Amino acid sequence: MTYEEFNDFCGSLKATTHVVQWGNAHVWKVGGKVFAIGGWDDSGKPAFTFKTSESDYYFLENQASYRPAPYLASRGMSWIQQVEVTDENLDDLKYYLTESHRIVSLGLTKKKQKELGLNQA
Repeated sequence: MTYEEFNDFCGSLKATTHVVQWGNAHVWKVGGKVFAIGGWDDSGKPAFTFKTSESDYYFLENQASYRPAPYLASRGMSWIQQVEVTDENLDDLKYYLTESHRIVSLGLTKKKQKELGLNQA
């Protein structure tokens, strides 16, 4: 996945905004809260960072192609960085980005969720 494909995918999720910050990282937010970051890998290859559930974090932290997200995970947050995206794990990345969007949106106030049309039954 390229950063352009990453931006297209994240932009397709509901109520998202995009900014470039933190050393030219592509930062995606829902309701003003970060849910995905494209960038931050020292090797120069694309890297994608996302929030996970606690159980997904413990599953992914030692898997090939994944690592605890620099800066975020060291502060006790459940954020993972995927550093190798292949045709075989591309669907996994899309799943985790979508889940990150959902998890972060659930942390917004009920009023904000309603304003943005998120998580409505």
